[in-house]
Amino acid sequence: MGQLLSIWKSTSNVEYHQVSKEENNVDLNETPEEGNRRDADNMMMHMKSDRASELSYMEISHIMNTDLQNGLNGSESERRRKINGFNEFEINGEEPLWRKYIDQFKDPLIMLLLASALVSVIMRQYDDAVSITVAIVIVVTVAFIQEYRSEKSLEALTKLVPPKCHCLRDGKLSTFLARELVPGDIVYLSIGDRVPADLRLFEAFDLAIDESSFTGETEPASKITDHLKIKKNNGITHRKNIAFMGTLVRCGNGKGIVVGTGENSEFGEVFKMMQAEDPPKTPLQISMGILGKQLSFYSFCIIGVIMFLGWVQGRAMLEMFTIGVSLAVAAIPEGLPIVVTVTLALGVMRMAKKRAIVKKLPIVETLGCVNVVCSDKTGTLTKNEMTVTQIHTPDGQYAEVSGVGYNAEGDIYCNNELIHPTTHSSFSKVVEAGLVCNNAQIRDGTLLGQPTEGALVALAMKLNLHDSRSEYIRLQEWPFNSETKLMAVKCLHKVYQNSFNGISSPNEVFFVKGAIERVLQQCNTYSVLDDALHISQNVQKEIYHEASLMGRAGLRVLGLARGPSMSELSFLGMVGILDPPRPQVRESITTLIGSGVSIKMVTGDSEETACAIGGRLGLHAAGGHTMSGEEIDNMDIADLQRAIIPITVIYRASPRHKHKIVKALQANGSIVGMTGDGVNDAVALRSADIGIAMGKGGTDVCKEASDMILVEDDFYTIMSAIEEGKGIFYNIKNFVRFQLSTSIAALTLITLSTIMRLPNPLNAMQILWINIIMDGPPAQSLGVEPVDHDIIHQPPRRVKDPIITRKLLLNVIISAFIIVSGTLWVFWREMLDNKITPRDTTMTFTCFVFFDMFNALSCRSQTKSIFTIGFLTNRMFIIAVGGSIIGQLLVIYFPPLQSIFQTEALYAQDFLLLIALTSSVFWLSEIKKCIERTIEKRKLRKQEKFYEEYV
Repeated sequence: MGQLLSIWKSTSNVEYHQVSKEENNVDLNETPEEGNRRDADNMMMHMKSDRASELSYMEISHIMNTDLQNGLNGSESERRRKINGFNEFEINGEEPLWRKYIDQFKDPLIMLLLASALVSVIMRQYDDAVSITVAIVIVVTVAFIQEYRSEKSLEALTKLVPPKCHCLRDGKLSTFLARELVPGDIVYLSIGDRVPADLRLFEAFDLAIDESSFTGETEPASKITDHLKIKKNNGITHRKNIAFMGTLVRCGNGKGIVVGTGENSEFGEVFKMMQAEDPPKTPLQISMGILGKQLSFYSFCIIGVIMFLGWVQGRAMLEMFTIGVSLAVAAIPEGLPIVVTVTLALGVMRMAKKRAIVKKLPIVETLGCVNVVCSDKTGTLTKNEMTVTQIHTPDGQYAEVSGVGYNAEGDIYCNNELIHPTTHSSFSKVVEAGLVCNNAQIRDGTLLGQPTEGALVALAMKLNLHDSRSEYIRLQEWPFNSETKLMAVKCLHKVYQNSFNGISSPNEVFFVKGAIERVLQQCNTYSVLDDALHISQNVQKEIYHEASLMGRAGLRVLGLARGPSMSELSFLGMVGILDPPRPQVRESITTLIGSGVSIKMVTGDSEETACAIGGRLGLHAAGGHTMSGEEIDNMDIADLQRAIIPITVIYRASPRHKHKIVKALQANGSIVGMTGDGVNDAVALRSADIGIAMGKGGTDVCKEASDMILVEDDFYTIMSAIEEGKGIFYNIKNFVRFQLSTSIAALTLITLSTIMRLPNPLNAMQILWINIIMDGPPAQSLGVEPVDHDIIHQPPRRVKDPIITRKLLLNVIISAFIIVSGTLWVFWREMLDNKITPRDTTMTFTCFVFFDMFNALSCRSQTKSIFTIGFLTNRMFIIAVGGSIIGQLLVIYFPPLQSIFQTEALYAQDFLLLIALTSSVFWLSEIKKCIERTIEKRKLRKQEKFYEEYV
């Protein structure tokens, strides 16, 4: 971080200056109109943050030619965008494709093959030289396509989470992609936002911004709006009136003028220096790389033995050298890490289509290991479509509210009588308090703000009190947070506006809303009509009793109060807000619990409300275990570690409790997925094994800290992501099995032929063709096998489970044994005259390739029959195998390829023989799977019988 700070200090002290006509090579004889246009364009240029901090915001507004009240208009912003470009980072100097292609030839094994081709030319064996060269081109092209595909997949991932901003355009506050910002735009900041560009602040209310990514300081920096006099060598920590691009708003809100976008921002200066950094490899890539090195070592040992035996037997050294190098290319799985990356990236893209955005590839493999999911209630398990359905006042009046959605449709009834503001003042005061202590807006049925506040605005619309907010001038706001569990505003009624003198006044009024117990703690009276009566313990018990009944009905309860000061509040009443469960959530919870995943609901609601919702979702049965945030506070990690296991509902919990919950569960050895949407959830999301942020309701802070983002904030998507994670890992195991069986079979075939003093059954070109099949489309198509939906019912995978298990290795050995035995038999059958001919090698070569195709078919699933999963369910596999077979036919029948691969045409009966023989690897695999499934079913029946008899 110190290094990063030094970079910032060295790049951020460039002074802004007005460019003169002479400096800018401007024609001194230009017309006034041309000069005005040039000056206007100069005003739209970027300004360094050090210079912007020294000027007042009014000067900045003048220089940028912008209106603080209305912002830029559409045509002007478009014109500035054409001049300044988009607010994004363009990676220039990308290596051209031709250079990437040439780099493929730098592989040591490819260079050895090139040397072999050169030796063939020197020895005037031109046919061999041409054949080897063509093979090299094919192998290099396939490797290049694989790498290019991997890069493009990863590039697509970076575009899945476009940052958004709140900008004033044409006098209206709009939300759009941050890349659309231009210098001079007016940007609104609120708690949880990521700053979309360098901003010169002109409003800041308790605004504090996390600048740790720049400064290394853990404490958020408080922001001001006054201009500063900064010494030339001071760094960005002194620019307290600038909000820097990429930083996070921790609390408060503010407004600012865009002075730097894209690479012209302070963040952009660092980006220019860091864009050449290579991304780190994923854990799976690292483990696969280790596996590749181990296989390479054993392969080289075997190849060395083959070449030594050939030399002892007096075979041509050039032939043995070419065969050895070709075997190395075929046997060493150099494409394994690339295939893993492509498979993970394609899996991430599939998750994106299911509305789950995975930010980092390693998370894909971790998803299949999650055995505990801690989920928020609101918006994740429920719809987060809040509707007020009940109103209670402390004088015992009760009202029912009809209508759903963020609109005025619906009525309010008390004792079957329609409520009017003039006839039922007690209810009017509750509704007014909920509206004034509120930041949400509803425009044309669209909610702008938090759903809970939107429900209160809709309630005011139903009572025709939606204009009440305009009667007050807000002087100060105390935002809701998870610790206080309430929001408060200090206002001045417009009737008394003229008497306002900037100090405390008896005409000021405070409005408060929040959790019922927190609001009641602040109140010393309660309102009955126009009177304020002292709250006795009996009154408090009655209020809590009513709140408890509402909570048991699954309603979220909010208390409302008002008064001349925070120490003189009068309780007005409470509202019950309904948030219905999301569809498919109950089924998802049941499925995950059945597969061994523990689900824990974490909510700030009361115990009654939390248990009622948990019961509806099938998460919490009567008599189930619950825990409160207060209980968590009173426990250390060791105590919580023991107590947390049976808990299904955690109520009155705050984000700091979430972090403690994660640590306790991880201490138990659990792999934890934690959801969150608020700023204070960031710590828990970062510490969890899988941090899951809400895409709609989540703040930029939690999205940044998370590993996965739910676009629709739906718990069902979590189950789909876990299912996908399990499926991807099994797909990786499938093509590892295929590659290993092919590599072992090729090495064993040549080794046995050399030991038995037989001619080489495959030449160098044919071995390289087999390598293309092993590392190319057929292998990759196994990585995109559709997810088997039954896999979600399997228990979570343990993190330390190896890829190559004993069962997988047994399958590899069996497949390799069948391939080698069948191929050697064909070679022996064809070479009865002890003379090797093109027909002999063609039959042997085609036999091995067909074995590979049927082996790939059997590798599509480790447990299920291909007749169960379907032949046509993986279109990529059909295309890949079909293309490989067509390529094999071209090698056999196309004259130019015949000369390169040294093959000749086969007859129809030859293919019938080969298909009958090579399909044996598929049929034996099917029989083995059938036997294993039968044994598994017997075990399950025995277990069920045991439970019936003894449990």
